[in-house]
Amino acid sequence: MQGAQRNSLRLLQWMMVASLALPIALFVIASAISYTSTKDIADREIERTLDVAHEHALKVFETIDRSIAEINEVVRGLPDDVIRSRDPALHRRLKRLTDSLPQLKSVWIFDADGRALVNSLASPPPEQRFADRDYFIAHVDQNIGTFIGGPLTPRPPYQGAHFFGVSRRRDSDDGSFIGVIQASVLPEYFESFYARIGSDPGSFFAMGRSDGVLLTHFPRLDRDLRLDPNGPVGREIAAHPEHGLITVAWPSDGIERRVGYRRAAEYPIYVSAGLETSAIRARWLATMGQYLVFGVPVTALLFLLLALAFRRTEHLQAEAAKRREAEEALKHSQRLEALGQLTGGVAHDFNNLLTVIRASVDLLNRPQLTEERRQRYMTAIADAVARAAKLTSQLLAFARRQTLNPEVFDVGERMRSLHDMLATLLGPAIEIAMQLPAEACLVNADAGQFETALINMATNARDAMQGRGRITFKIEAATTVPNTLAHVSGSHGLAGNHGFVSVAVSDTGIGIPAARLGRIFEPFFTTKQVGHGTGLGLSQVFGFARQSGGEVTVTSEVGHGSTFSLYLPRVPTDLLPQRQAPHTAPAAAGNGTSVLLVDDNIELANFAADGLTELGYSITLVDNASDALAELAVDAHRFDVVFSDVVMPGMTGLDLAQAIRDRGIDVPVVLTSGYSEALSQDGVAGFDLVQKPYSIEELSRVLHRAARLRRVRDGAAE
Repeated sequence: MQGAQRNSLRLLQWMMVASLALPIALFVIASAISYTSTKDIADREIERTLDVAHEHALKVFETIDRSIAEINEVVRGLPDDVIRSRDPALHRRLKRLTDSLPQLKSVWIFDADGRALVNSLASPPPEQRFADRDYFIAHVDQNIGTFIGGPLTPRPPYQGAHFFGVSRRRDSDDGSFIGVIQASVLPEYFESFYARIGSDPGSFFAMGRSDGVLLTHFPRLDRDLRLDPNGPVGREIAAHPEHGLITVAWPSDGIERRVGYRRAAEYPIYVSAGLETSAIRARWLATMGQYLVFGVPVTALLFLLLALAFRRTEHLQAEAAKRREAEEALKHSQRLEALGQLTGGVAHDFNNLLTVIRASVDLLNRPQLTEERRQRYMTAIADAVARAAKLTSQLLAFARRQTLNPEVFDVGERMRSLHDMLATLLGPAIEIAMQLPAEACLVNADAGQFETALINMATNARDAMQGRGRITFKIEAATTVPNTLAHVSGSHGLAGNHGFVSVAVSDTGIGIPAARLGRIFEPFFTTKQVGHGTGLGLSQVFGFARQSGGEVTVTSEVGHGSTFSLYLPRVPTDLLPQRQAPHTAPAAAGNGTSVLLVDDNIELANFAADGLTELGYSITLVDNASDALAELAVDAHRFDVVFSDVVMPGMTGLDLAQAIRDRGIDVPVVLTSGYSEALSQDGVAGFDLVQKPYSIEELSRVLHRAARLRRVRDGAAE
C-alpha cells in the first residue's frame, strides 16, 4: 500500500515535470522548425528581390549603352572643330537625353586630350581637361568596349551629387583614338529604387564592380568602399562567379546579413540584395511569441492543476497514514494474542512429541521385549523426531529465519512428480486437475520447502471442500504479481529480468470470508476443530515465499472457492544443473578418517562421536572454536576434516570456518545447525552444511565426501 502511494505521488511528480518538459520540448522542436522555415522564406524573398534589382540594373546599363552608341553614331567621322561648331544643337540633344533618363546626371563628348567638346550641362563647356579620370584613361590604349568607372566627385565649376561614369571610346576611320563619350550615372537613382522595393526592416542592396569597388549601397554610405578580394565576399564570388547566397558580416558596417548576389550579364557588375539576420530572427521571434501567447497560459494552467492534485493526494495519503497508525495500535492486542497462541501451540505440540519419545524409551527399557515391539517403539521415536523437525522447519520458515538450501529445479517437472503423492494425500473424492506449461519454469529455491508449501496449500484446499470437490494446480510464467490481496507487507511487485513463476492452487470450497483474509497466514490461526490442524500450514507458505524472494496472494469469494498463488523468482534455463544419481549408500565407513569435532553441547557431541567411532572414524572432541584453532595450530595435517556446530558462545562455527580459510589451513570444514541468524542472512559461505536433526548415516556420508575430496586434491590414494 505504501509503495503504491509513493508510486502515485511519484507519478504525479513526473506528470508535473512532463507538463513543463513536454511543452518546452515541443516548443524547442517547433522553434527549430520555425527558424528553418523562416530562413527559407527569407531566402526566397531575397532571391525574388534580387531578381528585380538585377533586372533593373541590366535595363539601366543597356539603356545607357544604347544612348552612348547613338551619340557616337551622330558624331562619327566629324572633326573636333565641327563638333564644337555644332555645340548648341548637340548640347540640346544631350540635355534632352539626360532629362529623359533620370539615372543620368550628364553626358559628355571628349577629344583625344580629355577636353570637353560638348556636354549636357553647359554650352559651350568650360575649357577644362578630364584626361585623369578613370573613364577616360581606360580607353586611351585600347578599345575595351563599355567601361564602368568608380564613384567620382564633380570637378569645379561643376557641382552636385556623386556619380560614376559609363563610357565608350571614339575611334577614327583608321581605328586610332580620338576621344571618349561618357555618361555620368547617379548612384542615388539606384538607392531610391532600392528604397522602394526594400521596404522591409533590415533590407539591403549593393551594386559594385567585379574588382570590389562599390557603386551604390543601401542603406546609403557616407564614404566610398571597396571590398577585399580575399575577404569572405570576394572569396565567395571567386568560387561562384555567376550567383550565390551567403551569410556574412558586411564590411561597411559589420552587420551580419543574408546576402544574395548575381552578375549583370556581360557587364562587370554584381547586384546584391539581402536582409539583416537580426531582422530574420525578429520575424522568427514574432512567430514564436504568438505561440507563447497561447502556450504559456495553457501550460501554466495544466501545471497548476497537477500541483493541486499532488498536494491533495499528499494530504489524503497523510490522513491514510494516520489511519494506518490507528489500525496498527488496534491490532497490537491481536498480535499479542497471536504471540500467546504461538507460544502455547509450540509447547503443546512439542509436549505431545516428547511424550511419545519418553513413553517409547520407557517401553524399550522393559525386559524381555520382543523384536517386533522394540522395532515399533524405535519407529515411533524416529517418527516423533521427524515431526518435531518438520514443526521446527515450519516455525522458522514463518519467522523467515530458516536456513534454506536453494537449488535450481523445474517447477512443472516437480509438480508432475508429486501427482501420485497428492492423489494419495487428498483422497479419491478430490478431483485433481493440473495445468502445466510446455516450457521450463525454473526457480532457485529449497525444493523440500517448496513441496511442503505445495502440500500445505493442497491440504488447506481439501479441508475447505470438506474432502470432496475439484482442486486445480496451475503453473505459468508471470512478469508481475497481480494487484490482488497480497499478504506480504512491502510487496516485491516486480522480479528481475526473468519475472516470476506462478503456482496457483484453486479449490471449489466454501471460500474465505473477507473478515478472515487478514489473519489466514498468522501462526496457529485455524478455523478447524481442535486436533484437526496446527494452523502452521499457510504460515509456512508465507515464510517460504518471503525467504525465497517471492510472494503469496489469495483471492476468494464466499461460496465459490479460493485461489492461493505462490510466486517465486524465475531463473534462466541455462542454470539448470545436470541430473546426478542419488546417494543410496546408508553409511560411509571411516577407515581411520580423523575428525576434529567442535560442539559446545557435550551430550550431542558425545552422541556424534560415539556414532562416528563405531563407523571407524578417529574423533578429537573440543567444546569451543578457540581450542579447535589451537589444535589445528599444533598439527593441522593430522585432521582430515573439521566438523563444527554453528551456534556456540564466543566465536561461532562460521567464524571458525572463515578463520581456517583465512589462515590457509588446508582442512575442509563441515558445519551443522538447526538454525542460525548468520546463516539465515549470509548463507554458508561455500562450506558444506548438515541440517539438524541429522542421522549418523547422513553425517558419515558428508564427512567421508569432504575428507575424500581433500585427499584427491592432495594427490593421495584413498
